[in-house]
Amino acid sequence: MSQEVLIERFIEALISGDRSASRAVVDECLCADVPAERIIEKLFWPTLEELGKLYRNDQLSAISHQFATRIMRMLADQMAMRLEQGESRGERLLIVCGPNEPNELGGQLVADVLEAGGYEVFFVGGGIANDEIISTLGALKPRSLVLFSSAPSDLPNIRVLIDQLHDQGVCPGLQIVVGGGVFNRAEGLAEEIGADVWVKTPMEMVEAIRTQAERRMGGDQRTVGRRRRMGRSVAA
Repeated sequence: MSQEVLIERFIEALISGDRSASRAVVDECLCADVPAERIIEKLFWPTLEELGKLYRNDQLSAISHQFATRIMRMLADQMAMRLEQGESRGERLLIVCGPNEPNELGGQLVADVLEAGGYEVFFVGGGIANDEIISTLGALKPRSLVLFSSAPSDLPNIRVLIDQLHDQGVCPGLQIVVGGGVFNRAEGLAEEIGADVWVKTPMEMVEAIRTQAERRMGGDQRTVGRRRRMGRSVAA
């Protein structure tokens, strides 16, 4: 069965609130020996993105959207137990997301995949004040801060947080990684707000964090952020 047909069946089951049919789609993948990581990458993630698109375009009712995200949260919890755990990399990551359920679900998928990739993951979720996030960064001293967002309404707070981190110099060399639908839909947005790395999917995030360690705040190869871009424009 093609990926498109499988996703369509999965979405139909999810938005109708049919937990049994939703589990059956996932069970088909498991019975076909599809690895848990690939199920997250090829089924869960594109389904989450499509649900977000339908909801934003008023093609999905609030109750159908909540049916879907709640069932997917349950299935994500179960799938996390099936992920093959990689060897520890000895590096910490702090993951923060927007306050709504789709953001929490997307952040959880990212956290699960990164933990399986050998990182020590701290997933705080959403709705946390920036000063608490900054304090936690100072205590944990993670290698990267991952900011996951699917909603444009999250951007003002993300901008403020990144500016505060640059201004206060908390965790020198901290890498700021962003991902989620809002960054996928707006080309150049990640660079404009001062992120070091931008990715589209959880699997890309694992690869980017592993291979782009040099892209960090204050590093020679740091992505040019919003403040620097504005300053250069004024100087010109």
